[in-house]
Amino acid sequence: MDVSVWKPERAEGPLPVVYLNVFQGDGAPVWEACQEAGCPPFALVAVGGLDWNRDLSPWGCEATTRSDEPFAGGAREHLEKLLSEVIPQVEDGLPWPVAWRGIAGYSLAGLFALWSLWETPAFSRVASVSGSLWFPGLLDWCTGRPLAASPDVAYLSLGKREHKTPNRMMRGVLDATRGFEALLRERGVETTLELNPGNHFCEPDARTARGIAWLLRA
Repeated sequence: MDVSVWKPERAEGPLPVVYLNVFQGDGAPVWEACQEAGCPPFALVAVGGLDWNRDLSPWGCEATTRSDEPFAGGAREHLEKLLSEVIPQVEDGLPWPVAWRGIAGYSLAGLFALWSLWETPAFSRVASVSGSLWFPGLLDWCTGRPLAASPDVAYLSLGKREHKTPNRMMRGVLDATRGFEALLRERGVETTLELNPGNHFCEPDARTARGIAWLLRA
């Protein structure tokens, strides 16, 4: 696991911290997009070096295509490392107190970010950006369980063409995302759903930055 911390050179008073699981790299493109978007001061913690289909999936599941690796269901183990190792080390090293803690992610990391609300009260704001909310059984599992703690706000987004796919697992992503929007609102969470142009692979860094910006300004 690789951890990169992006933060302002100077800060006065408590600032938010947003944790972001990244598919590759160190989160620099998202941090730069956040700065270009004029985000209020915050710290971004990018967590990389992950086995994507293992570390971010809540339970085992077949692969989406024959050429992909199956999902191995290692999300709880990864979440425990975040809670017991990454968060304490990062926040003990910050030069200012934490105002609030959020979690964000794109694709399968967006699924992980949202799923984590049912597992831990550690995060008070969440952004699931083009989240893989089509994941089999996820919406039913969350519907049948209470949130670990009610977050302040939740941001969901999806590309308008993401559900237009021949893949039988992924084509239900729009309905699932709207289902989570309704579920969170039923649980009293201020929630927004933004539909963006394009498919799943359109401007992931900019979309992620937009979600983080919404959390910071909510």
